[in-house]
Amino acid sequence: MKNIAIIGGGSWGSALANLLVDNNKNVIIYDNDKATIDEINQFHTNKSKLNEAKLNKEIVASNDLTKVLNHSKIIVLAVPTSVTRIVLEDIRQVLTEEKIFCNVAKGLELKTNKRVSEIVYDVIDKDLISGFVSLSGPSHAEEVVVRKLTSIVAASENINHAKLIQEIFSNTDYFRVYTSTDLIGAELGGSLKNIYAIASGMLDGLGYGINAKSALITRGLIEMKRIAIKLGAQEETLNGLVGVGDLIVTCMSRFSRNYSAGLLIGEGDDLKTSLSKMTMVVEGVKTCKTAYFLARELKIQTPIIDAVYNVLFREIEPKIEIAKLMARDLKSEQ
Repeated sequence: MKNIAIIGGGSWGSALANLLVDNNKNVIIYDNDKATIDEINQFHTNKSKLNEAKLNKEIVASNDLTKVLNHSKIIVLAVPTSVTRIVLEDIRQVLTEEKIFCNVAKGLELKTNKRVSEIVYDVIDKDLISGFVSLSGPSHAEEVVVRKLTSIVAASENINHAKLIQEIFSNTDYFRVYTSTDLIGAELGGSLKNIYAIASGMLDGLGYGINAKSALITRGLIEMKRIAIKLGAQEETLNGLVGVGDLIVTCMSRFSRNYSAGLLIGEGDDLKTSLSKMTMVVEGVKTCKTAYFLARELKIQTPIIDAVYNVLFREIEPKIEIAKLMARDLKSEQ
């Protein structure tokens, strides 16, 4: 498969385009922002998303959606989950041929609680979907674009589709892809971990140490498993790259937009102010609201998610929520 179409010229879409050209693929990026298109085509950069990183000169960007869709049998969705349904509606208007959809964003749709795969099948005629793959794992665009070692997972209910994406994106230099047939686990792991990244940033903003962060990551993973397993995921998936792996990287890295938003809140900003300082979408905010109500629907205990929700949407001081977590009844870890 030589030709690849990417929908979304943000940091991840641009970084993956760079990777695919390294892998000898012909890539076209679709974006509706003329300034982004012009910058990629003329200067081979995307400075507002990827700082000074240089992109391969062979990458082409376009605002002609029909042209981009016709370029490949594989459509890589690299847009925030909050606008995925809107973008898919635009795709539906012009799509005439069967495609494999590969989603690389992480999040759950607000109000519906749906994963991206479910949104795709909601919007696109099933006769035009030959398959769906989630490409997810511990990865920041800022490192991939400068070719730092990365390993992630291609997950699909159809193992042949997962293997196809694995082969397209993998190389022996810096990017390794594993496969999985647990699509539910991969999508939920990649979505839920963003909530704990916000919490991790809050801890650092408040001046807590690595002990607190280690506890957050460990107990956060338990909450993720509670939700994911209840919804049909396999526990071993959450123990892998799309679960604990992604949780660690997003809670520890300065490149994480979710961590960065949490850091600002821990330092004293409210949610609105912190988001106004971010240049990219903070997926964990809406995912937190979705997970909060989903946990209640599923009758699952998620004390950390509850605490983050109270800070973000009820404007309760982070230290108050931390005190409530520490004062919970003592219990066994098992």
